[in-house]
Amino acid sequence: MRRTIHTLGRRWPTLLAIASTVLTLGGGDRAGQVTGLGETLLLLPLVYLVVARAGRRGISWPVLVACVLLIGGLRLVELPATAVVVPIALGALVWSAIAGHALRPGMIRIQALGMLAFGALALLGLAVDPDVGCYLVAAGWFFHGIWDFVHLKLDKVVSRSYAEWCGMFDVLIAVQLVVLA
Repeated sequence: MRRTIHTLGRRWPTLLAIASTVLTLGGGDRAGQVTGLGETLLLLPLVYLVVARAGRRGISWPVLVACVLLIGGLRLVELPATAVVVPIALGALVWSAIAGHALRPGMIRIQALGMLAFGALALLGLAVDPDVGCYLVAAGWFFHGIWDFVHLKLDKVVSRSYAEWCGMFDVLIAVQLVVLA
C-alpha cells in the first residue's frame, strides 16, 4: 500500500491531467468545443516558447496559470481569445527573431517552429466547419501531447512535471474531441 501511494505521489502530474480532463467533459456542442479548445491550443506552444526564451524551466507552471487566467478573463468578457492570443504569439515570435534566436539552431528556434505549426493547426481548425475543425484541433492537441512527451524524455525546455501533465492532458483532450464531441 505504501509503495502504491509513493508511486501515485510521483505521478501527480498524470493524476492532475486526468482530473483536468474530467473537468472539461460536457463542454457544450461540437462548435463550442472546437472554438474553446482551438483557442486554447494556441496557448500550448506559446508556453513552451516563452519558457524557452526566458531560459527558466521553473516558470512553466506560472506561465500556464497566466495563460489559463488570460483565456478565462477573455471568455468572461466574451472576447475571442484569438484577438489577444494571436498578437501575443506573434509578439513572442518577433521577440525571438529580433534576439536572433529564431534563426539559429537551438531550442528557441524549435519552439518558434512549433508555435507556427500548432498555431496554424489551431487557426485552420477555427476557420473551417466545426465538423472538420474538430479533427484539426484534435490533431493539434494530440501532436502537442507527443511534443510534450518528447520534451519530457529529453528533459528540455519546461519542467518535467509540466511536460508530463501537459502530454497526458493534451492526448486526453484530443481523444475527448474525437470520441465524445
